[in-house]
Amino acid sequence: MTRRICLVFAALAMLGCAAKDEGKRYPMQGEIKALDPSTKSATIAAGKIEGWMEAMTMEYAVKPDAEFAKLHVGDHIEATVVVKDPGFYVTDVKVTPK
Repeated sequence: MTRRICLVFAALAMLGCAAKDEGKRYPMQGEIKALDPSTKSATIAAGKIEGWMEAMTMEYAVKPDAEFAKLHVGDHIEATVVVKDPGFYVTDVKVTPK
């Protein structure tokens, strides 16, 4: 019985650590200006990302690969920026009408 309780607490502790590792998530809107298939990154002209960054054009890694595959230069997107030290990436990409 004591072993089961210890296993339950260990599992809960691991779940808590995993949740903390997720990073902060911010909604973003922008336009794809360039794509780099070798690094799976996109240069995005993004509007202000509330709580993180003013409007600017910069390169973002796009994860997972399936999200990158659906992008084309000129696409307008809504996405989520995940900020996790030491870096950041874009995910949950939705191409929106121009």
